[in-house]
Amino acid sequence: MIMDAETEEKIIVLETKLAYMEDFVGQLQEVSVEHTQTIEVLRKENQLLAQKVRDLSELMEGDVPNRKPPHY
Repeated sequence: MIMDAETEEKIIVLETKLAYMEDFVGQLQEVSVEHTQTIEVLRKENQLLAQKVRDLSELMEGDVPNRKPPHY
């Protein structure tokens, strides 16, 4: 199969663009994996902090009387 120069040039341009796009998609995938891992760490930290706040709140319930603040 014989191609003319114009068709061959178009194929080379498309192959070049495809190579760049494949590289870009790979980079996006790496960033996505990194972000997913970061989000999971932050979720765990958030759960731990929320539990600590609940625990502290329960501890302090006995110390603070249940009454309206002075501005009421």
